[in-house]
Amino acid sequence: MFGKDKRPAPDHIEAIIGPLTTFQGTLRADGTVRVDGVVEGGRIVSTSNVIIAKDARVQADIEAQVVSIAGAYKGTIKADRVELLAGSRVWGELHVRSFLLDEGGYFSGNLYMQGEAPEEPFRAEALPPVEEEPASEAS
Repeated sequence: MFGKDKRPAPDHIEAIIGPLTTFQGTLRADGTVRVDGVVEGGRIVSTSNVIIAKDARVQADIEAQVVSIAGAYKGTIKADRVELLAGSRVWGELHVRSFLLDEGGYFSGNLYMQGEAPEEPFRAEALPPVEEEPASEAS
């Protein structure tokens, strides 16, 4: 099929699930996947982006570089960036490096930030010692 030199550009829409289409199973693409219809289980794997349009409903696991959601989604996402746009409704587990939640978007679930964790400034050993005041003697 595609050799390394013949792969489509990463921003090229490789697969579209139309508004009157229902899909179930595993979908793999080297380009962007756009969902306008319904995905009822399975996986979507893209080396590029996944776009879930406003009227789309997706219940599947997703692995991609960037996932933009304007419709309804339920499942687990593993991506560099997830964008929950205004009007989106999302239930599930997100494993991301970068996360955006627009005003008017809804998220219920767990968010796991991937990558190198910054040093926590609230650890006991990171805080300066508290000096105790000498106890005053009552007469």
